[in-house]
Amino acid sequence: MTVPSHAPHAHGPVAGVLLAAGLGTRMGGPKQLAPLAGRPLVRHAAQALADAGHDTLLCAVPPGEVGDGIREALRGLPFAFVVNPDPARGLGSSFRAAVEALPAGLAAVNFALADMPLLTPAVHAALIGAYRETGAPVVLAEYADPGVAPGVAPVRAPPHLFRADLLAAVQSAPDADHGPRHLIREHAAQAVTLTFPAALLLDVDTPEALAQAEAWLKGT
Repeated sequence: MTVPSHAPHAHGPVAGVLLAAGLGTRMGGPKQLAPLAGRPLVRHAAQALADAGHDTLLCAVPPGEVGDGIREALRGLPFAFVVNPDPARGLGSSFRAAVEALPAGLAAVNFALADMPLLTPAVHAALIGAYRETGAPVVLAEYADPGVAPGVAPVRAPPHLFRADLLAAVQSAPDADHGPRHLIREHAAQAVTLTFPAALLLDVDTPEALAQAEAWLKGT
């Protein structure tokens, strides 16, 4: 891990943001509240963020009953909430809603997805630690297993941590069903990338993926 010569404010507060406003169309309903190992799906991702050492926590939720259900599912965890009024505009709209609701004075923000229940607190803590050490503008996660066939690239996926001075560019990003990829491209030369086991990458978009997650959690 290389340390840039500029690492201002790298020891300031880091927020953890859970993006949980998706419509769950492939799931056939609000997947955030689907039962998984005795808890709502969203609780797994939220617990990992809550246990990772963030200084503040924020969850973006959809309007109406589903948003209310997510608030109830996260009862007891120290999350503030913001409503994304139009989740149909894509994941980018949840990024924007979250950035608008974050408190001032942050050093960086770690964005995670509600439908990745196998991520552990250690994954998020590793991203925070890499930022503290380097002050990098972007800290990325990728997923691969040792001994993977040559030429098979790791898969890049959330969580992704962005330094606070990049958040204005997050707000100006167009509607899209993904995060601020333009920032990752623009700051690729200074980015720090951490590699985690491929099994943790599972995102629950379908009932079949939910069953996979259930089997994994029962086996751990």
